[in-house]
Amino acid sequence: MEYDFIVAGGGLVGSAIAYGLARQKHRVAVLDGGDRSFRASRGNFGLVWVQGKGADFAPYAQWTGLAAGLWPRFVEELETETGVVIDYQRSGGMHFCLNGAEWDERVQEMEKVRQHTNGSFTYEMLNHAQLKKQIPQISRAVVGASYSPLDGHVNPLYLLQALQQGMDYHKVHYFPGQSIDRIETQQGGFLVHSTQGTLSAEKIVICAGLDNRRLGEMLGMDIPVIVDRGQIMITERMQPFLNLPTLHVRQTAEGTVQIGYSHEDAGLDDGTSPSVLKTLAGRAVSMFPLLARVNLVRAWGALRVMTPDHNPIYQQSASCPGAFAVTCHSGVTLAAMHAGPVAGWIAGSSELDLVNQFSTDRFNVSPA
Repeated sequence: MEYDFIVAGGGLVGSAIAYGLARQKHRVAVLDGGDRSFRASRGNFGLVWVQGKGADFAPYAQWTGLAAGLWPRFVEELETETGVVIDYQRSGGMHFCLNGAEWDERVQEMEKVRQHTNGSFTYEMLNHAQLKKQIPQISRAVVGASYSPLDGHVNPLYLLQALQQGMDYHKVHYFPGQSIDRIETQQGGFLVHSTQGTLSAEKIVICAGLDNRRLGEMLGMDIPVIVDRGQIMITERMQPFLNLPTLHVRQTAEGTVQIGYSHEDAGLDDGTSPSVLKTLAGRAVSMFPLLARVNLVRAWGALRVMTPDHNPIYQQSASCPGAFAVTCHSGVTLAAMHAGPVAGWIAGSSELDLVNQFSTDRFNVSPA
């Protein structure tokens, strides 16, 4: 075999897993798409986010908490090996509530996550007066916020750069501009036929985002994928005023302000729409009136990779042992988990009991 592993997909998910496998001394090849591929990794908000995750699915709440806990060591190792500073901060994070109904709903969600994690998830509900002390620029339109010290943020483009330089450091063979036409099983492994040739490996991991459904079918897996478009705006640089991330607005290390958090069923259109951008801008200004006088620099859309229940999929093919699929929309938050425990699980070098909760079997449960 040419390789121990072929990883299909070179975004944040595929790069983190490939990096983790290579750190275990495996021979790894990454087949990545071209410039026209849909790339959520280059269009996301950059949050390392815990609060609210898994409110309706206890394993995801536990999984996210474990991932966030791995981040400090993950950052230290990645920056040491690559020299790329990825602007990671675990400063805590907030979710703003604009009325009493949002406040009540948020309390219920946060309490569910706390219960799902046996209290390891910690949070506070801050009323407007408490919030104003921490963020003086907040407006009266915000009645309060949920706060968790476990949240943080990072520059996602620097993170992707660091992972790819980490792959290079560990001698991963990276093949860009590839479209996989066919995957065949053979004695002891797999043959992957792409637009630029054929590679063989003992195992294969598909981390190709929206293309996972098509590739999974080649390996006997039904990987349900749902497209969800999000749009983001970014402002000119400003004096620091927001020292922690929020779900709708965050200030980067460079001083720019990112505004986002929209959801649309737009098919495979990753563009922008004036109506959504107007809504995002209006909400941001209602929260922070000082943004009304700030110039916007650019805006973009990106397609999230979602599953029917919004929770990740980690699956080994029953009919093609050695073939794995990873599908999730939290490539930033889960990067430390993917580079560590998930890479170990895929390689067979470590046990990971919780991962079994994320198989596609959960979509095939018949009602009682």
